[in-house]
Parts: sequence; structure tokens; C-alpha cells
Amino acid sequence: MQFHKYQGTGNDFVMIDDRARAFDETDQPLIARLCDRRFGIGADGLILLRNKPDFDFEMVYFNADGRPSSMCGNGGRCTVAFAKHLGLINSETRFLAVDGPHDARVEPDGTVRLRMIDVNAPIEAEIGEDDVFLHTGSPHHIHFLDPEEGHKLAEFDVYGAGHDIRYDQAYDPVGTNVNFVEVPADPAHAWPVRTYERGVENETLSCGTGVTAVALAASQRGAVSPVRLQTMGGELEVSFEQQPDGGFANVWLSGPATRVFGGEV
Repeated sequence: MQFHKYQGTGNDFVMIDDRARAFDETDQPLIARLCDRRFGIGADGLILLRNKPDFDFEMVYFNADGRPSSMCGNGGRCTVAFAKHLGLINSETRFLAVDGPHDARVEPDGTVRLRMIDVNAPIEAEIGEDDVFLHTGSPHHIHFLDPEEGHKLAEFDVYGAGHDIRYDQAYDPVGTNVNFVEVPADPAHAWPVRTYERGVENETLSCGTGVTAVALAASQRGAVSPVRLQTMGGELEVSFEQQPDGGFANVWLSGPATRVFGGEV
């Protein structure tokens, strides 16, 4: 079986051209083994690229635990780059993902811009003071660190705190992704973000739907579109239009998406 390895700001994926529908998507142990960083290729998730009528392609995403998952923003951008590598698209595309149709563009410098779904206004989370929740194709809990208490994101226990919130009964039965944000002194500067991802069950270097959620929530704290987000794996940008009802439309996630290597297993 041929595979390709892609990464978007450190969020990495095993890519498989499955237009022939030869991959057994029900084999969760196989998917988990391919994503295993010690016994497999190593990745945060696995993505199948398939044919889909009326679209350029379909993206089918699985978490590193082998289970089907909700939308992955960086995975979507990497799938677009993969489709261009395969010669399926040029600079623009429209594809189908689990949360519906997506438009995307590959810029001359290699930046991949992905249009996300429209998003409802942030709601107050059931746990945490001043925490909010948004669904940007995947569920995201957002916790802003209190600068007055001297909390620094670089020193924060993302795994411990993220694990506790991800499995809190407030988010039963499916759980949630958890984002921790350090508020910059100037809202125009990049907002540092670290994310605990369900399915990976650990911190990842970047999360596309997560930074999208953070950017939209940050608009309530002075951030203006486009918002720059600094992840452990690099910088992403989110632009949007805020609606009269507090929701968001025309949401675009932008950043690099790079092929790392390919091979056979």
C-alpha cells in the first residue's frame, strides 16, 4: 500500500489515494498502527482521498486511534495539497468532508486557504470561568489564561488540564478538544495557542479547527480579522465576517501544507 506523509504546522497525517476504494476503513487497528509513532509511520491522523460525484474529491478522516472523526482543518488543507500533488486540481477546488462542502485555494507560495463552515456565536462553557465553546466542524472548549495570575502558556500543563476537560461529564459522551490561549498584550499580535486533541489523546503541535475556534472567540477580546495564531508548529491565520447575530461567516483558515515523504507499507 502506497502512502504519503503530509504536515501542516506540525499537525501530521498519513495520506492514502483511495480512489480505487481498496482501503478497509473498518480496520481500526490497522489505522491506529499506521499512525503509531513507534511501530508505524507516525501521524496525528489518517486521511483517505476518494472520488465523489459533483466534487473534485472527498476527504475521509480518522483520528490516530483509528476511529472516524469530525472535521480536521489542517488535515483538510493537507488533503488539498495532496490533491494538487496527484494532479487532480490546479489552484482552486471544492471538495466534500464530513461536515459538508469546502472551498479551498493553493496560493503561489504554497499557502493553502480553506473555507470553513459558518460558525454560531460562542457560548459559555459549562466548566471553567470565562471559558467558551464553539463548534467549527469539530467541538472546541477554549480557556484563556489569566495574565494577572502570571500564567504562561509555555509552562502550562496542557496534557493534564486538557485531559480533565476533554473527559469532563459536561462533554459526555463524545468529549471535546481543548484549547489554551495566552492573550497577547496587543490583540493585533499573534495569539499563542496550544491544543489537546481528542482521538489523539494528547497535545498536538497544531489544530486547524482549534485555532479557528480561538480566533473567533478572540474577537470578543479585541482581535480583528484576520487573526494570527501561533501554535507549537508554526503560524496560522483565520479571517472571518462577524454576523449581526454574533455568528461568523466567510471563515477561512490559511497556512502551509507540506509533503514530508512517501513510501509503501
